[in-house]
Formats: sequence, C-alpha cells, structure tokens
Amino acid sequence: MAIDSQTTTTATTTTATTTTAATKATTGGLGAAAPAGERLTGRAKLVLFVLCAAQFMVALDFSVLNVALPVLGKDLGLSRSALQWAVTAFALPSGGFLLLFGRIADLYGRKKLFLLGLALFGAASLLATLAWDPASFLAGRALQGLGAAVIVPTGMSLLTTTFPEGPLRDKALGISGTLLSLGFTIGMVLGGVMTDTLGWRSTMGLLAVTAVIVLALAPGLLPESRTPDRPRLDVPGAVTVTGGLLALIYSLSTAAQRGFGGVDVWGTLLAGLALLTAFAVVESKTPAPLVSLPMLKRRTIAWGNIAGLVTFSMMSTVVFVLTLYLQETLGLSSFQTGLVFGVQGIASAFAGSYAPKVIGRFGARRTLTGSLLGQGLFTAALLTVGAESGALVATVAVSLASMFHLGAIISYGLTVTSGVPDAEQGLATGLVTTTQQVGLTIGIPLLGVLATTQASLFGGVRTVLVVDAAIVVAAAVLVGLGLGGGRTHKA
Repeated sequence: MAIDSQTTTTATTTTATTTTAATKATTGGLGAAAPAGERLTGRAKLVLFVLCAAQFMVALDFSVLNVALPVLGKDLGLSRSALQWAVTAFALPSGGFLLLFGRIADLYGRKKLFLLGLALFGAASLLATLAWDPASFLAGRALQGLGAAVIVPTGMSLLTTTFPEGPLRDKALGISGTLLSLGFTIGMVLGGVMTDTLGWRSTMGLLAVTAVIVLALAPGLLPESRTPDRPRLDVPGAVTVTGGLLALIYSLSTAAQRGFGGVDVWGTLLAGLALLTAFAVVESKTPAPLVSLPMLKRRTIAWGNIAGLVTFSMMSTVVFVLTLYLQETLGLSSFQTGLVFGVQGIASAFAGSYAPKVIGRFGARRTLTGSLLGQGLFTAALLTVGAESGALVATVAVSLASMFHLGAIISYGLTVTSGVPDAEQGLATGLVTTTQQVGLTIGIPLLGVLATTQASLFGGVRTVLVVDAAIVVAAAVLVGLGLGGGRTHKA
C-alpha cells in the first residue's frame, strides 16, 4: 500500500494579528464590516467559503491519489519504486516555495497571487488528468505542488487580513481547520471509490473542476491586500531557503521510501542543511530580509513552531503505522481502513468547530499545551491494541488523539502569528505552513522505519507508538514552560 506522510488527517491554520485600523486599510473594508465580537456577515461567509474551498482542494490533493497509485502505475507504466514520485513531485514544490510565495504576495498583492495559484493548480490538474506517459503526469503533479505553494500562504494571509483578531478570526480558523481536516480524510475514502468506479483520472479531474469553480467566484469576492511599502525582494535569501527546503524535503521523502542508505539521500540532506545555514547568515546581514531573525527569537514564534513541528510529524507517523497495523496485522481491507479514518475525520471536524470556544476561554497558549498533552496520551492509548484484535480501540484512540491534534493546530497558528505586523502577514503564514510541510515530511522517515525494519511488524508498530507518545508529551511540557500561561493571543 502506498502511504505517504501527506496522507494525514491534519490541517494547518495560520493567523496574523493587526489593529482594526490596519485591517480596514488592507482588506477593502470587510474587516470593518465585521468587527470582532459580531457574527459573520453574508459577504464574510462567502469570502470564507471561497478561501476554505481552496484550502480544502489542496488538502484533498494530498490524499485522494494514494489509493489509486497501484492502478495509476499499471496504466502509465510507472514501476513500483517510481510510484513515490507521484507524491514526491507534489511535495517538493509545495513545501519548498511556501516562504518565497508568501513574501511575494506581501509585496505585490495577495489576491493577485492567490488567483494565479488557482489558475496554475487547475491547469496542472487537467494535465495530470490527461497524462499520456509518466513524464506528463509527474509534470502535472509538480505544477500542482507549485500552485499549492501559492494558494496556501496567500489564502491564509487573505483570511487573517479579512477577519480581525478575536472571536471572528477564531471562528473562521476553526471552520478552515475543520474543512482542511475533512479534506485529508475525505480524500482517502473518495479516492478509492472514484478509482473503482470512474478510474484514477477522475481523482485529478475532480481537482481541476474544483479549481475552476473557486477561480470563478474569487475575483468578485476577495479584497486585495498587500504591504503598503514595497521593499526589495531578498533574492539571496529566497534562493538559499527555497533550495534548502527543496533539498531537505527531497532527501526525507526519498528516505521514507528507500531508507537512509542512498548517497543521494545523504547528499541532498547535507546540501539542504548547508543552504539553510547560508540562509540564516544572509538574513542576518540583508537590510530587507525574507525572514526577520529577531521575529524568530520571539518565544511565541519559536516555541509555537516547535509545537507545530511535533504535532504534525508525530500525528502523520501515527496514521502511517496505524494503517500498516490495520491492514497487515489485522487484515482489514483498504475500504475498512478508510472507514476508520473516516471516523477520525468526523472527530476532527467536531474538534475544529469547538476549538475556538476552548481558545476563547483558556487562551491559545494553554490550549496548545493541553492539546499536545492530549494527543500524546491518546497516542499512548493505542498501545492497548492486540495482534489479533483492536480495530475498535484503535478507532476510538486515534479519533480522540486527532481531536486534540486539531486543537493543537488551531491554537498553534494563533500562538505563532499573534502580534505579527500586517506587513509581514504572508511571511507569518509562510512560516507556519512551512513548519507543517516539514513536519509532515520528517515524521515517517525518522520513526516509521522502526516499524518496517523490525522482524515483527506489530512489535515495530508498538515501538513507534511508544517513542511517538513520549516525544509529544515531552514537547507539551517544554512548550508549556516556554510559553508560560498567558490567556491572550499576544506575545
């Protein structure tokens, strides 16, 4: 079974705070029409629908193709070892270019870039649908990833500049996080149904149609938003961070499939680390950096991103090893396994709708710490499953872990970007989504290998769950101490 770190029931959500005046100035008045504490207006609901539909589409793309890979490989002539590139071709640009496009959107207009990303994603999905050989299909997947790298940070920036900090933004982010989570889950189930009934090409065609619908609605609804002044783009920083992220994601994605023994894996890993080191040096010297290093030193940003990295990487690992357990140990079919994750998705949807209320009562920082702790404890609860039975226990435990996981996602986005100036909106969302992408990428190669290399798969799964739960609980303690117990969103 082709499983990748992208097929998780996770979803990212990011925020950046501004004053009411700044919101009015940068959103064309929508923020002023719906101040904090009031209900969403009809127009605000339509704007939220468009932005969430775009994010849902990207989340769907992460998972809808996975169950179709064996059939796709036979149809296009992709070998089993080459099938990983159907996922890696998407993951490379979608993670590598997030920071760059987030900053470009800050400078030249978030709405313009968002529409460009939608058009590129739709055209790429059409190319993948009509692919006639492996090269054309992989080109379509790579262009989809590039489009996603534009849509994710610009869409989140538009959301956070449109909805002012407070109850409205919390509500919007809760809805966005819920739909993103459902996108991952629905993709896993829908991909199997569509492949069996309409063929694998229908999964890519669905994405093309969705992109066209969103692109038709977006221009008349979304306000333009950009940084008032336009500093020069930090080209050296853009080159080093994009190259570093591309190399890092490639090496870890490849390691997830072939292990760490290849020269290309270690070579690209070292190259990625060297480029990211060079990026840090460049940013410390340039007058208009792509990433503000002083901003990265803020405890909310530093500890919040650590929390995000842990929650994404460890939950993706749980989904990976649980899929192996359900299918290879208990003998469940792909459809039955999909139902387990369907229940998980419903639980996540419930958590996404309720999380803003919890954050409003306890604050984002306390919610983040408590959510990490809950994710870790219910991951540990998975250790009670047996070698011959345990599907029900696994369903309940992973669903509860996912509820806390989604709470961590929403509160993590609020914590990290709280108090960030509106001029750095795209940068803030780019940082959060980059953390998500790296987290989704590193979990399986770092821990999943413990499950697949041991003599007993069941024993290997248990080992992974022990390590996974310990890391999350330890992170909860450290993040709680690092952030303190503040109730507000501000640093």
